[in-house]
Amino acid sequence: MSESKIKFKENTAIRLEKELGLKNKMACPRLIKIVVNTGVGRREEKDIELIVGQLEMITGQKCAPRKAKQSIATFKTRKGMVVGLACTLRGNRMYDFLERLISVAIPRLRDFRGIDPKTIDSSGNLTIGFKEHIVFPEIAGEDVRIPFGLEATLVSNARSKTEAEVFFRALGVPFKK
Repeated sequence: MSESKIKFKENTAIRLEKELGLKNKMACPRLIKIVVNTGVGRREEKDIELIVGQLEMITGQKCAPRKAKQSIATFKTRKGMVVGLACTLRGNRMYDFLERLISVAIPRLRDFRGIDPKTIDSSGNLTIGFKEHIVFPEIAGEDVRIPFGLEATLVSNARSKTEAEVFFRALGVPFKK
């Protein structure tokens, strides 16, 4: 088990037991997975390969291409074209990515004032959007030819929006006051 996984599991479980009034650690909400998505739109094959390489450096594993389900003439897309990339992180990689996200990437955002708690959906999932992928430490700013945006969705098994907010605060996600 990685250090970050142990740190997040032990610290959050103790804190959540007190805050939510739970009887044991097993009743605490947990992080199930983190999904990192990006849209590539209508780009050339070599540009998509560059984006795939950089997204794989950020996440630490291979990304799955997302293809268009139908042709749309106004967007100039054809059925089967790669229009996005997704990467699902679980286990140790998920906790390592979460630590880099909270401690490095989010503080490097320009004019960052905190994440709005309204971004938590009714299922207890938090989605954080990034306008540029350059905020991640794996990407060197000089080497970037094609800047792209991405989003990271933290999926939890929290039962409500308020329980999810308490859980994400315990993880260390910086919310607005």
